[in-house]
Parts: sequence; structure tokens; C-alpha cells
Amino acid sequence: MNRIIFLSGIIGLLLLPFCHSAQKLEPISRPDTLTVQQVIASFDKQLEEEHLADTVGSLSAIVFIGNEIVWSRAFGKADNEKGIDAGVSTVYRIGSISKTFTAYLMMLLVQDGTIGLDEPVAKYLPEIKQLKWKEGSDTSEITFRELASHTGGLAREPGLSNAAHGPIGEWENKVLSSIPTTEVTFPPGTKFSYSNIGYGILGLALSRAAHEPFIKMVENRIFKPLHMTSSVYIIPAGYADRVAVGYHRNGFGAKPDGEVAKAEYAGRGYKVPNGGIYTTTGDLARFAMAQYSDSGRLAKKFREMMQTIQTPGAEKRGYGFGLNVIYPQDGSKIAGHDGSVAGYTAFMLFSPGSKVGAIVMRNCDYGVERIEGKVAKVVEGLAGYLRTRPASNSDTLVHFRP
Repeated sequence: MNRIIFLSGIIGLLLLPFCHSAQKLEPISRPDTLTVQQVIASFDKQLEEEHLADTVGSLSAIVFIGNEIVWSRAFGKADNEKGIDAGVSTVYRIGSISKTFTAYLMMLLVQDGTIGLDEPVAKYLPEIKQLKWKEGSDTSEITFRELASHTGGLAREPGLSNAAHGPIGEWENKVLSSIPTTEVTFPPGTKFSYSNIGYGILGLALSRAAHEPFIKMVENRIFKPLHMTSSVYIIPAGYADRVAVGYHRNGFGAKPDGEVAKAEYAGRGYKVPNGGIYTTTGDLARFAMAQYSDSGRLAKKFREMMQTIQTPGAEKRGYGFGLNVIYPQDGSKIAGHDGSVAGYTAFMLFSPGSKVGAIVMRNCDYGVERIEGKVAKVVEGLAGYLRTRPASNSDTLVHFRP
């Protein structure tokens, strides 16, 4: 997944279910709410059909307008073997959407004056000088801007064996061990190349600069202020039953296996800043809303920087800081990220101008292609409606009522 082109199809996924069973959509009694109601009802039907066609695991989704959740629903089982339904409190792993949190933390530190976007990372993490520079690339110092925008020239993965395995408490050592095995394949700042290890290095550098553990910073500066009470990097005791079993299929036609994902609960190697978060659709919605809300935490100009394409030569589709960014033909902007790890897939998409978005999580890591194309259509449809409706209708929303 993790590719810039995902945005053209991500919104369809964003409207997946969130409760134990099908719920009724009740619009406010105003005729001008019908468009929103129809868009959501149509997507709801498509998702139900998708689930009936493939009953492995669950689909959970949420739709939000402004700072309000207007629809959510869940289909299927969080645990097939135990027969546990997916619901509001079900926790999923969100994979690379974790990168958006790392980039948001980076911008908080930029806002504080702790770091500068164009400062060399080596100022705080001198070990980065051990990267393997290939012939043809220069020895320019890689900056925070370049790591956060995937323009630092780093390979997607390090060359270290088992880099993505090992206790989560040792993730920093895994990053340090990975650096000398990671190639820099082109001069920094010249083009885009998605790098998981780049975000691992970024997270460690932020920790060094702030003199505080990375996970604690995310918890204290993002999770807690946004009341993301079900979001964790480390699954605490007694929490595992809330986590949807992640179903992995090793090859077409193979039986889905829930053990691969479980093995990563305690150990993800270096993949913490770039793919380590477990959360719920409700919690992630709070974070997504913060990307376009004046919450008093990250100022508007820094949020807009995250949502500005940093990819050299890209105008309509590219990568900002922890966000894929696309400009549809109508001139609006849509931003978001997807995530895919063993047993899980997740999608987050929002329109900062229209202040509408959707999230979808699934506890299997295959078959998402059928849903992707439906997601973009829903968010773009809602965003387009909200941009063009009369100002007097600004209070007309479709609300989800259990």
C-alpha cells in the first residue's frame, strides 16, 4: 500500500462500520440533508455487500464532518475463532498511518523551536552519518524536512536481517543497528522515495532533540490532549481481548492465519515511529479532526505545512509531512494516509477545506483493492456537497444514532 496514488481510492474505505450491528441513520428533519444521507447510505450498502462477499475478519469505519462524528458502523468479527463482534471499542493496528503522528510530533517540536525543519538530522543523531551512500549520491546532510517527506534518498528498508523483529523496548537499538545497512540511493531533496527506515530514524532523532522518549512524547503531546484513550504502542495487560485478531494470508487461497500478527504485539523491531500504533476508529477520528481544527496545539500554519506537497516536481499529487496530498480537478485538497501491516489495513482521509473525513480499519491484510475505489468517491462527494451548499445550511448534518 503506502503509495502516493492511494488517495484516488482511499475514501471509499473511510466509511466502514463501527458498531456491533447495523444501525439506523436518522437525518435531521431538513430536506437539504438528503444528499449527505444518500451518500452515506449508498456506501453503507456497498460495504455490507463487500462483507457478505468476504467474511474474514471485520470492517470498521467512521465519518466525521467538522468536529462531529456523523456516522459509524462495524461489520463482522474482531475474532473469528471466539465469535467476538467488532464494535466501538475494537482496537486495530493502523500501520503507516503512524507516520502521520510522527510528522505531527515533528511539527510540534518545530513550533516549539526545539528543531528546525531544515536542520541536519546529524546535529541530534550523529549516527546517521553511517548511512551507506551509493556512488552517484553526494554527502549532503539529510534534514528533518527530507526524512519527513521521503525525499532523503534512503532505501525503503534497511539491509539488517530481522530489522522488523524484536522487543518493542529495543526499537531504538534496532534503528541504530539498521543505519549502517541502509543505502542512500540518490542525492537528498531531489526526488521522492518512500522509506520506512527513514521514519524510524526520524522518530529517534526527535527523541534525541527533545531529550524525551519518543513513545512518551506521542502519548503526552498527542494521545492525551486529544483524549485518545484507546491508543497505544504497547498492548497493556488485560488489553489484548480488545484488539481485533489480525488475519494474514500467505498467498492466494491460503487459510487466513491470526498468529503472524499476534507475534508482533510485543515486538516490531525498528517499526515503531513508522508503523507501531494500535487504536480505534473513534480515536483516530479525533486525530484526523485535529488536522483541520484550531485546537490550540498545532498552529494552522504548521498544519498547512504538513498538508503541502514536498515532492520535487509534483503539483497535483504528492507527499507532504506524514500525509499524502492530492488536488482534485475542482481545486480542493484531500489529504490522508493508508497503512498495511501483518493482519491489518487502515485508511484515513480528510478534506481540510470542507472539514470532512472518513476512516476505515480492517483486520485482514488482503482484498482491500475492492474497497479502495469506493472510499475516495464518498469523501470527495461529501466534500463537494459541503463546499457548494448554501451558508444557511451549515448546521444540517446527518447524525448517527445507535
